[in-house]
Amino acid sequence: MQYLVYISFGFLCFKLLNVLINFIFRQTIAKTEIQNSDLISVLIPARNEETNIACLLDALKKMENSNIEILVCNDNSTDNTEEIINRYKITDQRIRLIQSDVLPNGWLGKNHACYQLAKQAKGKYLLFVDADAVLSGNIIADAVFYTKKHKLGLLSVFPKQILLTTGEKQSVPLMNYILLTLLPLIFVRVSPFKSHSAANGQFMLFENKTYYELEPHKQFKNSAVEDIAISKFYKRHKIKTACLIGEERIQCRMYNSYNDAVNGFSKNIFMFFGDSPIVAFLFWVFWILGIVPIILYDIHLIFPYLLGVLLIQILYAITCKQNVLTTVLFSPANMFFMLRVMIKALIIKKRKKYIWKGRNIY
Repeated sequence: MQYLVYISFGFLCFKLLNVLINFIFRQTIAKTEIQNSDLISVLIPARNEETNIACLLDALKKMENSNIEILVCNDNSTDNTEEIINRYKITDQRIRLIQSDVLPNGWLGKNHACYQLAKQAKGKYLLFVDADAVLSGNIIADAVFYTKKHKLGLLSVFPKQILLTTGEKQSVPLMNYILLTLLPLIFVRVSPFKSHSAANGQFMLFENKTYYELEPHKQFKNSAVEDIAISKFYKRHKIKTACLIGEERIQCRMYNSYNDAVNGFSKNIFMFFGDSPIVAFLFWVFWILGIVPIILYDIHLIFPYLLGVLLIQILYAITCKQNVLTTVLFSPANMFFMLRVMIKALIIKKRKKYIWKGRNIY
């Protein structure tokens, strides 16, 4: 029992240390009035995004002084996505609609759409943005400035997550919690090891020369977590990358309900743990049951343990710009959400089939 206490405290201290490093060294993209002289291609893959695409295009329309082109790939949508894009094309000549080819064998839809967008892009920088993201201010030019300053081949940002319903608050924060308790994000930029890699496909900014040399979306054409794979791929080629979190000018409402979040996270939950269900379940066990050996062995240790748990939640919430009180209150729900997601992910793994937006992405 004593050894379990040591393991529980050790795991807690490991997570607390990572969160503390992320809190101390947290970076956002500095606000400037810089107008970038280089053309930036904003590339948006869109499949059945009629509820989201207008908000993103509205935000981009407001960036009238930005030197950007906006390419949207309609990935064989079955809703009104194409009609909405065509309406925006009339009032903003920077917008171009690209119709996706029939999906070739061996490709996933989003990766194929991104690859087609890149082939049509003219910019010195390629910014891939998910259709459910919303950008504001001078964020695009500022992101390019950050990329130039640090001589990056790839900059990725985890957007500030918009949580409107109780179901979203019970589920969506899990992604950032896992990220910030397992990886100091500063290591993504300063460490040469590919294990220190992270990226989020919702916002990925590439320098075009290295992108076209490596063709990362083609390299990982069948990967459901191409963002992390690309980050590791760039590190393997000694190309500098960076990953930031808590940028308020990049926001995203990933899912509209608890069930949507379960379906979404079950696609890739194990990739946070090196594609190992065992490691993922061990993380969950010590997260939710770590307190048990302490209660059984020495109840006097419970206060420092709970203090550590609380500190993790507070520092994590501040780092990713989430409401602290909401984060603390919904933490237990996040634990049970993770279990449900892992069970569904195991079922998917066994069946080797998962339908997402009308396609099997397994």
